[in-house]
Amino acid sequence: MRRIEREVLASETATALDRFQAEVNRLAADQDFDLTRHWNGRRNSQHIRAVLAVLQRMAGTRERCMYCVDSAGSDIEHFWPKALYSNRMYVWENLLLACPQCGRLKGAQFPLNGDGSPLLIDPSAEDPWEFLDFDPDTGNLNARYLLAFGQYSERGEAVVRVLHLDRREGIAVGYLKTYRRLCQLVTEWADHGLTADYLDRLRNADDHGLLGWFLRGAGQTDTSFSRFRDLYQDAWATCQHSLD
Repeated sequence: MRRIEREVLASETATALDRFQAEVNRLAADQDFDLTRHWNGRRNSQHIRAVLAVLQRMAGTRERCMYCVDSAGSDIEHFWPKALYSNRMYVWENLLLACPQCGRLKGAQFPLNGDGSPLLIDPSAEDPWEFLDFDPDTGNLNARYLLAFGQYSERGEAVVRVLHLDRREGIAVGYLKTYRRLCQLVTEWADHGLTADYLDRLRNADDHGLLGWFLRGAGQTDTSFSRFRDLYQDAWATCQHSLD
């Protein structure tokens, strides 16, 4: 996963979402009200198409799913599921871009902790690598072990369980390719000297958001990147700041 920066919608689009949400809020008490029908009736409108376009732009040039960051994101995903939380159905901050498989696996699953906060990770609001770890041997994503608490991240465990991030072979293959590509780059620089375009090259090689794992997550101890950090401390700091 990778941290996604949420853009501001055009005022016309934001106003339309507010109008749609007001309709839902007004009608939701009616037992005959069909949420899915309401959504499907507006998903092809110019305003929802505009929302999709912004989400695709936020996801990057390859328009990857904001959950697995491996498959193409094609669907608007409701982080708080619309079937359970109709009051967030058209709220911009609740909309993400997902691939069909992640959308199907998540469905209406939305585990909460004791205070009612989501256990799943919203990549547009927080850094997934605070809760997740990457396994360079298998390519799987797992819950991060939190040394300060002596346990695995409850939120990491939840998102891995719901999205099957530790048992989707196709995703693992993609993450491993990105991992090896990034390690090769920093090893070349450690052996032969840093190139002026290092930051652009790292970004272009990072198809799966692994720079966040290397630079701020548990991957800081990875041999290749720790060597890069020791040799090029200023470049390391620049790379970390680029994630902000």
